[in-house]
Amino acid sequence: MAAVFYHHVVGDLTVGKPEIAELSDADTLDDAARAIAGSPEGAVPVWRARAAPDDPPSGARFLGMISAVDIAAFLAGAGAGDRAMRAAVGEVVQPNQDLLREVDPGTRLIDALELMRNGVKRFLVRKNGSWTGITKRFSMLYNGKWMKNSESGSPSSAGSSSMQLSPFVSCAERFCCLSREDILRFLIGCLGALAPIPLSPICTLGAINPHYCHVEASAPAMEAIQKIPGDPCGVAVVETTSDGVRKIIGDISAYKLWKCDYVAAAWALANLSAGQFVIGADENGSTPISAFPLPSISSSLSEEATEPGRSPRLLKKFSSRNIGFLNSQANQVRSMYRGRSSPLMCRSTSSLAAVMAQMLSHRATHVWVTDAEAEEDDVLVGVVGYTDIFAAVTRSSA
Repeated sequence: MAAVFYHHVVGDLTVGKPEIAELSDADTLDDAARAIAGSPEGAVPVWRARAAPDDPPSGARFLGMISAVDIAAFLAGAGAGDRAMRAAVGEVVQPNQDLLREVDPGTRLIDALELMRNGVKRFLVRKNGSWTGITKRFSMLYNGKWMKNSESGSPSSAGSSSMQLSPFVSCAERFCCLSREDILRFLIGCLGALAPIPLSPICTLGAINPHYCHVEASAPAMEAIQKIPGDPCGVAVVETTSDGVRKIIGDISAYKLWKCDYVAAAWALANLSAGQFVIGADENGSTPISAFPLPSISSSLSEEATEPGRSPRLLKKFSSRNIGFLNSQANQVRSMYRGRSSPLMCRSTSSLAAVMAQMLSHRATHVWVTDAEAEEDDVLVGVVGYTDIFAAVTRSSA
């Protein structure tokens, strides 16, 4: 196993991380949407209300995680447009306390990776302590800025195996949340220590997961939403040829809906096919909402448009820009993706380092893998997510 996994602890990765800002189950979906826009993976933790104002965050108060997909799906089902955005987060979040684990800052990185391989998506870590026994300090590159660790003491000499916490620097408990994106960013900074694994093709490392979730482009978009798994939180929209080959044309995922207009996305989910959803309308927005059937969401939006102070959203034209995608021509389903509306893809022969860099640069939770030997470049063979990368790195380093 690479020594870097034993010589670093979770606390090393919290340097420069901001204190956690809690999203309560009593907050509104509007609050959740703002929190998600600034969070990795298109999802944020949800906490039960504090028993006292000075109660610190804790794993016992953690309820679950709410994602962009959860909000869009709820709005599509509720059919209440902007009014539904005032619903409480507790009505939407799916309780799952296994997604977060409260860990000591002295926890070894190898143990943290094992927890994330088993489904943990966030670590709750105390920030106001220091730890010893680290062979090398790690300077965190957070949001493009190098941060100094002013909270921890000086490192002990190399070779020490103890990881005891020193007394707290203050009485107030301060915590931060560590995500899988933070772990991946750390691994990118340790490519030399992990060599030659990062330069190896993902097909030889066993990093490709062939058991991906998919839906036909002709299926209703709501069917795709109902099939999205928890990890990675995305479903491929495909066209299947007569010989059974699946060609990816897009995906519906928390990453794609990360900073979208949720009301527009909800309307599209309720009214369009999966293929129409991922391509949107043409770049001029020439497909108005009134050109489609008007089920629950559309009618409720019409009602809202008559309320004083409400903008006439029904008259607004739907396009891929409304739901956060870039624009595309809408004559055919395939061969029309530009920018964010294109599915994030790699070849089965791509290196692990390239896939990791791709995920970080796009802040994506997964990359779809296409067949390197196929004549066309959109033949889907699998998906690579955080769990697959962590498993490949630890397994291959053994």
